Amino acid sequence: MSDEPLPVTTVSQEARQWAMFCHFAAFFGLVFPFGNLLGPLIVWQIKKDFDPFVDAQGKEALNFQITVSLAALVCFMLMLVVIGFLLLGLLGIVALVLVIIAGIKANEGQDYRYPFNWRLVK
Repeated sequence: MSDEPLPVTTVSQEARQWAMFCHFAAFFGLVFPFGNLLGPLIVWQIKKDFDPFVDAQGKEALNFQITVSLAALVCFMLMLVVIGFLLLGLLGIVALVLVIIAGIKANEGQDYRYPFNWRLVK
């Protein structure tokens, strides 16, 4: 193993900010139905050609929100057997924490990859 640091790619402040907005746009879901999907989709579509970092983080944010929406749908179905209530609460907390972490990492210029993410948008 070498002790040399990995090369750091520099991402402009504006690109980091738009990447962060891609992640935080999921909070539109707290205001509008399906806003958690539409927020990242709109920001990504507007700014994806601005910088490759914004494009990558926008796809990651959108894919995560698609995954969360599908998991929430499963939780709603499981409410018939009561466990869905607990799972939906847990899903909400995990999604909130991961979106905040992703936004912070993107603002630092780090290429963040969500765990438990089904990557449909390539």
